[in-house]
Amino acid sequence: MKTILFRVWQSLQRYAERRMQSLVFIVIGCVAVLSVITFEAMYVLAQSASTSSEYPAMLAVKAPNLGRHFQEIGREGSILIYDSKNNRIYEHNPQRNATAIVPASTFKIFNALVALEIGVVPDDVAVLTWDGIHREIDAWNHDTNLRQAFKDSTVWFYQVLARRAGYERMQQFINKVDYGNRQIGTAADIDRFWLQQQLLQITPQEQIKFLHRLYQGDLPFSQRTINLVKDIMVREQTPDYILRGKTGWLTSSKPNVGWFVGYLEQNKNVYFFATTLDMDKAEDAPARIEITRRSLKDLGLLAQIN
Repeated sequence: MKTILFRVWQSLQRYAERRMQSLVFIVIGCVAVLSVITFEAMYVLAQSASTSSEYPAMLAVKAPNLGRHFQEIGREGSILIYDSKNNRIYEHNPQRNATAIVPASTFKIFNALVALEIGVVPDDVAVLTWDGIHREIDAWNHDTNLRQAFKDSTVWFYQVLARRAGYERMQQFINKVDYGNRQIGTAADIDRFWLQQQLLQITPQEQIKFLHRLYQGDLPFSQRTINLVKDIMVREQTPDYILRGKTGWLTSSKPNVGWFVGYLEQNKNVYFFATTLDMDKAEDAPARIEITRRSLKDLGLLAQIN
């Protein structure tokens, strides 16, 4: 009888040991699975955190070294390109892109919108008579219209438009659009507030936002006005792309600052750009456009499409 009981006890002991081993394996397996899940979750969170951007409305991504174009010409400056379809930015010198600068002749885009909207000029081909004062640029010294004055960046023509628009109406449109810092001074500054320090200033980032609203038709101007201004902004047009833009040259600062702002329509997409460049002399002026073109080409744009 004792022998039978001993054998039964041994069998129960072996059964218990096997159950205990199985339980240990199950516990170890569960711990391993949980560890993998936790690691994968942490990895996903890390990836998400690494793609955060300082621009809430745009996604900053790794891009070609746009700064090398400034280094090649030995000038300080900045460039900001916004890929609207993919909501991405490409830039050089982000601190400068967030710094307000006098808009200079890039303000002619806004000035033309106001003049057309309120009828200061009826259209883009109505001619204003030259005042006979000889200025430093020969192209300015003759009668001209809105379209040609935009192309030649004829300062006196747009000063006449601003005076005819008047201080109150200009300030109203500046406020409606929320253009730059909205500071146009007093009535006495109406024909120069976009040309001198301490008054109207705008950042390259704000230039991009303004141009984007212009393209979308999201400005307090009629569709006719917007379409006319878009048309006079065209600098190049090919079967593959349309390049619109406006230059500017701030001479009231040392060094002088050059602008080139606009947008490129290509590949069923729109790329907005704002370039600034420190300039010392007239020979530096073409570099504003050349740097912009090189940067757009770095993104595979402005090239012939097969």
